[in-house]
Amino acid sequence: MKNVKMFFNYFMTHFFKLCFLSLTAAIAMRASRLSTQDLHNFYLYLQSNFASLTIFSLCLALGSTMYLMARPKPVYLVDFCCYLPPSHLKASIQKIMHHVRLVRELGMCWEGKEDDYLMDFTEKILERSGLGQETYVPEGLHRLPLEQTMAASRKETEEVILKAVENLLRNTGVSPSDIGILVVNSSTFNPTPSLSTIIVNRYKLRSDIKSLNLGGMGCSAGVIAIDVAKSLLQVHRNTYALVVSTENITQNLYLGNNKSMLVTNCLFRIGGAAVLLSNLSKDRKRAKYKLVHTVRVHTGADDRSYGCALQEEDEDGIVGVSLSKDLPVVAARTLKINIATLGPLVLPLSEKLLFFVTFVKKKFFNPKIRHYMPDFKLAFEHFCIHAGGRALIDELEKNLHLSPLHVEASRMTLHRFGNTSSSSIWYELAYTEAKGRMKKGDRIWQIALGSGFKCNSSVWVALRNVKPSANNPWEDCLHKYPVEIDI
Repeated sequence: MKNVKMFFNYFMTHFFKLCFLSLTAAIAMRASRLSTQDLHNFYLYLQSNFASLTIFSLCLALGSTMYLMARPKPVYLVDFCCYLPPSHLKASIQKIMHHVRLVRELGMCWEGKEDDYLMDFTEKILERSGLGQETYVPEGLHRLPLEQTMAASRKETEEVILKAVENLLRNTGVSPSDIGILVVNSSTFNPTPSLSTIIVNRYKLRSDIKSLNLGGMGCSAGVIAIDVAKSLLQVHRNTYALVVSTENITQNLYLGNNKSMLVTNCLFRIGGAAVLLSNLSKDRKRAKYKLVHTVRVHTGADDRSYGCALQEEDEDGIVGVSLSKDLPVVAARTLKINIATLGPLVLPLSEKLLFFVTFVKKKFFNPKIRHYMPDFKLAFEHFCIHAGGRALIDELEKNLHLSPLHVEASRMTLHRFGNTSSSSIWYELAYTEAKGRMKKGDRIWQIALGSGFKCNSSVWVALRNVKPSANNPWEDCLHKYPVEIDI
């Protein structure tokens, strides 16, 4: 049965090619039988209808010109860089728990004996999270007492974004003056001047730069930033767009007693990425990828979606991000909508046909038939699933019928770097490159979920056999991965 399905998929995928080849062969056979008299008659026919032929040619030329002017401009990913924190910021689970005990002794959290259960809860979440022993915590949280000031938060974010941008510009050789578009996203840390202004000031970007700073958009904001940059590149010709994704950990450490707010402490870690996009035709030769699709789904009109991941004060007035019990249901529903939107754009004809047949059977003949889940492995070679947590990766692996190899980049990113929010999909792509798995023509699906509730996808195609760039975040530890993760 598996071989039959493979043959069916191959036949349907190449159906139009087969039809075209058959038609070409038929025309060639017909042309080979034409005599000299037939060609002479055709020439006389063209002479007698010269005016009609001229009008037709002009209309064809005009239509072709309008199509070329109106079609979307290709967007190329020239290169990207992920931030690799210094080694002294590494924090194992044992080190984190020891630090929490010291913080508690200083009276900064969980002072009473009745709060002992929170220590056990935190340790249990850390051990089951899928995070390894070498994730990174910002400098302010290594100190005693904890330093959660505006200055410490700004220092963390500046170090992340400026180091990533610096490496990116060095790798690509692009001058800051050539950048016409700048999009920065950080969900919960948005100082004044903005983070985008920090980059403008540091690299002396030009005064007419189109600069945006996206805030409060959660872990899926990295794809949103790409989509915004893509739209701007359709309007502004011959320029580069710099996209920077990060999240601040220093200011968002929660020190209260609410369990749903403590979960984020256990998952989120320091990280960020800088991406250089271009609409210059000359950059196709050196670009790594071409952007094919972006799909954004926002279900925030529903109250449960809106409130499932909410930054608020707890009963003691301490700010944190609470995760409601509705989160799994909301995430599944939003993901379903995104997949339903993306599927027709990327799936081969065979999968569309199987889905349609199943839909008709369920609708008109047997309502008990399960919905057909298309095989997205026929549409993509690589999957970059947001490393939001072990449970999220598990569910997507199960529901999309993926193999362990397909989710390896996501699991290893979670293990090595933790949940770096909107930048995690770039650490995953860097892992795939470092492993030497990215070949010309390979298709990549980046998918991320975030508060609101949102599910966003971006689809890329590799323009060449991609090798890892300098300063790849995996270059010092790639020999250790993949690792077995025992939960």
